[in-house]
Amino acid sequence: MKKLLFVLALFTALGASAQNMRLNAYALYAFDDAVDSYYSNTSYFDGKIKGGLLWGGGLEFMVHPEYGVELTYLRMDTKAPVTYYSNQPPAGVKNNTFDLAINYAMIGGNRYKALGDVAEVFGGMQLGAAFVKATRPASGSLIGESSENATKFAWAVRGGANLFPGGKASKVGIKLTLGLISMVQGAGGGLYFGTGGAGAGISTYSSILQFNMGGGLVFKFGK
Repeated sequence: MKKLLFVLALFTALGASAQNMRLNAYALYAFDDAVDSYYSNTSYFDGKIKGGLLWGGGLEFMVHPEYGVELTYLRMDTKAPVTYYSNQPPAGVKNNTFDLAINYAMIGGNRYKALGDVAEVFGGMQLGAAFVKATRPASGSLIGESSENATKFAWAVRGGANLFPGGKASKVGIKLTLGLISMVQGAGGGLYFGTGGAGAGISTYSSILQFNMGGGLVFKFGK
């Protein structure tokens, strides 16, 4: 609760001092990423986080014409086909496809440079958290559906351009972005690839690292 109040107070102060605000809408494609970890021949996994739509929005406070501070939310629903060794009977190598729901909540800064009246380029970095739910679908009548949740540290870097066809006085623009987003130690036996609930999987991890590209819209408010 104290952390939430601190964040709200911070953004209230930023909003009071900002010359204007922006609402950014994102629709990106995140590419596949391989994940694997090997501890022994009975403690390993090898799989892939499938690519898919990464969507969301951001509230950005322009504390200076060339600098913005943005609070961003992004979500991705995807699948992870994985091969791993299970100690549960019948023990052996198994293959499963897990359903993943990943929510990112991040804060960071953007640096802008105007290119005439109709465009500006930008770059920035963000830090935050990834909230993950991994679900193993039911397998026949013997093994029911199971799921686990985890919170992991996340970071992102990105760059791109905003285009304002009506000139810099336009209130709506087109956003083009290219970036990299990572969930540190996000994929592991205990989180995603266990075979019967918490503690059933292995204890090693593999970070998720996905390139993304796409676009969206930017809406200007204020001066």
